[in-house]
Amino acid sequence: MADTQQEYREFSEKTVEDAITAACQALLVTSDRLEYVVADEGSQGFLGIGARNAVIRARVKSEHDDFAKEAESVKEVLTGDETFAAPEKKEETAAAETAVSEEKRPRRRRNRNKKQAESAAEEAIKAAPAEPKKSRKHEEKPLTEEQVMEVKERADAFLTQVFQAMGMDVDIDLKYDDASHILTTSFNGDDMGVLIGKRGQTLDSLQYLVSLVVNKGLDSYVHVKADTENYRERRKKTLENLAKNISSRVKRTGHAVSLEPMNPYERRIIHSALQGDKYCTTYSEGEEPFRRVVVTLKKGKHDE
Repeated sequence: MADTQQEYREFSEKTVEDAITAACQALLVTSDRLEYVVADEGSQGFLGIGARNAVIRARVKSEHDDFAKEAESVKEVLTGDETFAAPEKKEETAAAETAVSEEKRPRRRRNRNKKQAESAAEEAIKAAPAEPKKSRKHEEKPLTEEQVMEVKERADAFLTQVFQAMGMDVDIDLKYDDASHILTTSFNGDDMGVLIGKRGQTLDSLQYLVSLVVNKGLDSYVHVKADTENYRERRKKTLENLAKNISSRVKRTGHAVSLEPMNPYERRIIHSALQGDKYCTTYSEGEEPFRRVVVTLKKGKHDE
């Protein structure tokens, strides 16, 4: 357990956000594990004159071994230990009554909740602990029927609470593939674009959280794939087309092109799409979450 008396360290960057990023990198923690105080918010000055950096004092928060304690801090999304177990009969009745109430709610009120939907998953991802790394103790070995049932119940109970907090009526379809060790969670309902979020960020957050929930205490490791309206496949085709278009531009101009930051899964799609390209090659640069793919001409192809 981390030392709760750890001394604060000072970090200075152009903005408070940059200072927080620098602190996370120096202390080797994610932002949710960082405790900090803003000593100086900094100033941009006038036309650059009199500008000064922002300053924060930061240290690592004390760690909690129990994930349930972390989950309690997720407002209106997670509710303690209930997150990790299938709801009892009373809870199922309450959930059914809530669903009926949601359907009767005026459309105008539901639309107001749409603005809160993306932030709900965002709060959850910030409050969750770091995803455990797979080790020899978490090899992908077959699950028993009882374990598969427990994994599905955990995922369903968690997602049901999340969607209720978002004010959304969503049908959840769970399928587990023994061969690939993948739990596929498919969502159906109105306003599924809200669940997808900008470039799939909300969907990725839900996928990450479900992975934490279902792998809690397992001696194996279950991969989780969250999808709605076939978004994953549509996004894959979009990125493959993007890769081809960028490749054509690089061939035409001879200049390398740096793409927008992407998650590891999407970067692999770009790399794979151009793997057999005769003239172009790809590589990644930068640090997460701002790591991006660069498409450039292969050596010796500039003069062709």
